[in-house]
Amino acid sequence: MGKKIFVSYKYSDSQVQDLNIYENVKDFFGNVLRQKVTTTARHYVDKIDELLELGDHIFKGEDDDEDMGTLEDATIGSKLGDKIFDSTVTIVLVSKGMKETYSAEKDQWIPWEVSYSLKEQSREGGRSKTNAVLAVVLPDTFGSYDYYIVDNSCPYCKCRTLKTDFLFQILRDNMFNIKKPVFTECENHTGSKPYQDYSSFIHSVKWSDFHSNPNKYIDIAVNIRQNINDYELTKTVK
Repeated sequence: MGKKIFVSYKYSDSQVQDLNIYENVKDFFGNVLRQKVTTTARHYVDKIDELLELGDHIFKGEDDDEDMGTLEDATIGSKLGDKIFDSTVTIVLVSKGMKETYSAEKDQWIPWEVSYSLKEQSREGGRSKTNAVLAVVLPDTFGSYDYYIVDNSCPYCKCRTLKTDFLFQILRDNMFNIKKPVFTECENHTGSKPYQDYSSFIHSVKWSDFHSNPNKYIDIAVNIRQNINDYELTKTVK
C-alpha cells in the first residue's frame, strides 16, 4: 500500500552531484534555447517525486511551481505543517550544504520539519502519529558520500561509519538512539559512530541505493516506526 511522503531538504543547496539538467529559456529575441542549469537539492526532490509515483506513493511536499518565497514564515509553516500532518513518512535529504552556517538551527526549516514529523499533532479534530523518518544522503559535487558515510572504514569490525557531527542536532539526537543496543561499539571509532543494523530511529541510506529500490528503504523506515518504543526520541529543536 502506498504511503504519503513529505520531503525535507535545503532547496538551494548546490553542493550536490550534477544531474545534467537542461531547461528551456527564451533569449532577448524570444527564441527558445536549451540551457543547462545548476543542480540543487530541489532537482533530487523532483526525482523522488517521480519514483514515488511509480511506487504508488503520494508526494506531500511543495510542488516545484509552488512559490512560497513571498509568504510570511508563519504562513509557510502552516502550509508545510498541513502537508506533514497528512503524511506518514518524512524523507530528509542530507546534503553537504544543508545547513546555513550563520543561522541558528531553530531558524532553519529542516529542523522544524523534522520536529513536526516526530511529534504527535492535533488539527481540526484529527490527530497524527509520529512519522517514520528516512535520511537519504545525496552525493556531493564529486559524486562522493564520504562527507557523511564511510564504508568499511574500520579494519576491525568492517562496519559503515556515519560522520554525524555536521548534521542538525535533532537529526543527530535521533540516530544511534536505540534503548538497548544489540552490538558493542568498536573502540577504534573516534569522532564518528558505527552504522549497523537499525540502531537509529532515523535510518540513513545513500541516494544511489535509494534510487535503485525506494520501496525497500521506505519499508525499513516504516518498520522502524512500528518499533518506536525501542528508541529514545528527541522531538524538539534545541
